[in-house]
Amino acid sequence: MDSALFCARCAVELVPGGSSFYAVRIEAFADPTGPVVEKVPSSKQLRREIRKIIKQLDDVSAQEGMNQVHRRLTLHLCGKCYPEWIENPTGG
Repeated sequence: MDSALFCARCAVELVPGGSSFYAVRIEAFADPTGPVVEKVPSSKQLRREIRKIIKQLDDVSAQEGMNQVHRRLTLHLCGKCYPEWIENPTGG
């Protein structure tokens, strides 16, 4: 590996190849069900809604916009932190 790895919870350094840590992959994405449409809008209403949404995105960077739709990340957890995390990943 090119750079050092550290536990995402306690920051202890992790040693690759030593079977002493876990890689946890998380994938999050926006509501996949789509909007509920009670009445099919006219093409004029639809264009107006699209312009409104585009205007709302004016101040959003491309990366921020993508992160609001889909995001993947990998956490590394040491052998001590993993059992606690996996039983209560939200910390609630």
